[in-house]
Amino acid sequence: MADYTYRQADTVLHITDKDGNAAANSVFKVRQTEHEFLFGCGAFDAMLAANEKKGDPFYEDRMQKWCDLYNYGTMSFYWGLYEPTEGETQFENRMNAAKYLTERGKKVKGHPLCWHTVCADWLMEYDNHTILEKQLARIDRDVRDFAGVIDMWDVINEVVIMPEYDRYDNAVTRICKEYGRVGLVKEVFAAAKAANPDAVLLINDFNLSDRYAALIRDLLEAGVPISAIGLQTHQHQGYMGVEKLQEILNRFEGFGLPLHFTENTLVSGHLMPPEIVDLNDYQIPDWPTTPEGEERQAREMEEMYRFLFAHPLVEAITGWDFTDGAWLGAPSGVITVENRRKPSYDMLRHLIHEEWKTVEEIRTDENGFARVHGFKGEYCIEDAAGRPVGTFCLTAGEENTEVVRK
Repeated sequence: MADYTYRQADTVLHITDKDGNAAANSVFKVRQTEHEFLFGCGAFDAMLAANEKKGDPFYEDRMQKWCDLYNYGTMSFYWGLYEPTEGETQFENRMNAAKYLTERGKKVKGHPLCWHTVCADWLMEYDNHTILEKQLARIDRDVRDFAGVIDMWDVINEVVIMPEYDRYDNAVTRICKEYGRVGLVKEVFAAAKAANPDAVLLINDFNLSDRYAALIRDLLEAGVPISAIGLQTHQHQGYMGVEKLQEILNRFEGFGLPLHFTENTLVSGHLMPPEIVDLNDYQIPDWPTTPEGEERQAREMEEMYRFLFAHPLVEAITGWDFTDGAWLGAPSGVITVENRRKPSYDMLRHLIHEEWKTVEEIRTDENGFARVHGFKGEYCIEDAAGRPVGTFCLTAGEENTEVVRK
């Protein structure tokens, strides 16, 4: 059975009124309203719901289901789509979407600031020195523009393959070849850190081999300010299982940095053939979800979430596709294209909002003190009649919390 001790904490509440009088020998209910842990998903539908599909009942329903489940979303900042023509960005579209989420209490991460795929084609007319300058300027502009709304970024994506990428010529592979992996990563992280010193800055990759671990080691030795390590697990060819997940954790936990499982997919239809090397090579006209596949997806996802949630360095788990067909046409969402909830959705909702959330009745002593033990996160307090009393945050190392009754 999984041990979630690390996800929990204790505090002693001291409940008083505005005049400092203790709420002695009183019964209250403490109810967790949000997790400290980041349960996330791709939030690409928010860009539609906050812009061209604003007010559309179908997208309102879809995003309500999204918001009911997650506290954290990843938003698209692929350079070639965000700035298809030099100097003409999708700032308003992305800001509308980011605020749509933050106004509903969700955290947002931008993805990615530097990547060789979906790169801006107009960069190709410049020499490598100028490309690097424009890449760093792009990072400075976007991180500053969204500071306070988006304070978490995948700074650079898939660096292990970046200088070796040969499917097509692109500006970022060019500069990675010239300046090297460590040289380029150091530059882009420095730019992001300067633009928002308090931002959470990730490196992200699908290559979870020793090559990625060696790169991270070199980067840390070079002083690169990595906040967290991003780990992708697109499992279109079948669930990797806890043994493989443990192998991944063993490889990266030694750095002592938070681990974010940034992009995770498990399909609810037939599996992609095992001989496919690049997942992008398998794109078929129709890839349907099936009842049997949906049950399998829910079982595998539950095992994976339970296993990762129990690990002390894992801070975030992000499903990549909220809906089926979002990436490569795969049935990898937790809802269907018609917005029907799949078993995986209901399973996650049970874990996140029932099994792993604390609701507890407490009784204060004669001095207004009461101990609370629960999952880390934000809480509200209600009196015996259900009236709001106050709020508090349960975090590690917190010994006492003063609550002034409303």
